[in-house]
Amino acid sequence: MELTWFGTAGFRIATGKHTILIDPYLSRNEKALPKQSLKPSDIQDGDLIFISHGHFDHIYDVPLIASKTGAKVYCGKDIDDTLTQKGVKREQINGVNSDGEIFDFNGIQAQAFFSKHVQFDWWLIIKTFARVNFRLLRYLPLIRDYPVGKVLSWRFIIEGKVIHHFGSAGSTMDELERLGKQPTDILLVPLQGHTRIAQIAHKYVEALQPKVVIPNHQDNFFPPISTMIDIQPFVERVKQINPNTDIRILEINKTVTF
Repeated sequence: MELTWFGTAGFRIATGKHTILIDPYLSRNEKALPKQSLKPSDIQDGDLIFISHGHFDHIYDVPLIASKTGAKVYCGKDIDDTLTQKGVKREQINGVNSDGEIFDFNGIQAQAFFSKHVQFDWWLIIKTFARVNFRLLRYLPLIRDYPVGKVLSWRFIIEGKVIHHFGSAGSTMDELERLGKQPTDILLVPLQGHTRIAQIAHKYVEALQPKVVIPNHQDNFFPPISTMIDIQPFVERVKQINPNTDIRILEINKTVTF
C-alpha cells in the first residue's frame, strides 16, 4: 500500500485494486508553502474519492478530478449539493446516510463516522482578520460557496491495516473514545483551526492509540487566509506521552509504503 500526502488534508492511497483519494485539494496561490507542483488535471488514477467536509480546501478540485477519472465520490449531507452545483454528475455522488455506514469495494472497506469541524477560537480569528484585512472581500466567495456541510471521519481497512482520516479536529471525546475501541494502525490527524491545536490533536492519539500518526493540514496552503502551523509541540507531546506511536512527517507529493 502506497500513501501520498497532497498537502492540506489531502491524500492518495494506492493499493493493487483501487486508488483512493481523500480530500484531494491541490490548487494553491503563488505564496503557498510548501509549493504544490501537481495540478488537479495531473490526477489520472483515482477511482474512489472520500470527502471529510465541504470547505474549499477539501473539495475545490473534486469536480475536475472526478470528471477526468470518473471516480465515485462519497460525502456527507449537503456536500452533494455543492458538488453538483460545481459540476460533479449526480450519478457519481454517494451520500452517507447513517453514522458508521460501511462501503465495501472488492477487498477494501470504508466506514463513515459523523464528526464535527474544529471550532475556531477568538485569538485565531483575530489574527486571521488582522492578516487578511481589506483583502477579505476577495476571498468571501471561497467561504460562501463552500459551506462545511456534514463532517465525516473515514476509517479504511486496506491490506489488513486500519487507517483513520480526520479532515478537521472537532471531535468530541465521546466520539474519539468510541472510535478508539477498535485498533488503529495509521492515524491521519489535521493540525489546523485552533491556537491550541497541538493539544487538541494529541487527544486523537490518546484515544485511538495508533501505531503510526501522520500529522497534516499544517501547511500554509492559501495565504493570507492560512498560515504555517508549528507542529513541533504536537510531535514532542506524542514522543513524551505516547512513545510507542511512530510519528511520520511527510513531504508533499512524496510516497511512503506501508
